[in-house]
Amino acid sequence: MSETQLKIGGFNISGMVVGVALPVLSAVGGGLWYAYDVIGRFGDVEAAVEDVLSIASRVQAVEQTVSTNGVAQLGPTLSSISTQMATILEQQATLLNMRSQVERSTTITDGLGDDLDTLQQEIDNLWVAYDAFYTEFKENPIR
Repeated sequence: MSETQLKIGGFNISGMVVGVALPVLSAVGGGLWYAYDVIGRFGDVEAAVEDVLSIASRVQAVEQTVSTNGVAQLGPTLSSISTQMATILEQQATLLNMRSQVERSTTITDGLGDDLDTLQQEIDNLWVAYDAFYTEFKENPIR
């Protein structure tokens, strides 16, 4: 191999130089490729870190909003609302009971209307008879 010579562009390159240069150039090329890959991975990691930092800032904003709005003091308010709801439910049960009583009363009084009409008619007939009797005798029989 040392006797082989290549003539390239006016240069004589021996086989020994090609045998040594080819692995060296291959190693340099592999190193450049590896460096490019490492830089790309660092870029990906940096983007992921930026995402994490933006999420952390959003979490801080939410925590600040929660503390500003007084979410910690919602416990007593929720307890008060719970008590009020219990009172409302009790009053609703009372109203439903009263509603059933009103419906029963309505059922009972529906039949009384006809009876009252009959009694009113009898009273009217008595007054007509009294007026006729008074007109006939021209004096008040109750005196």
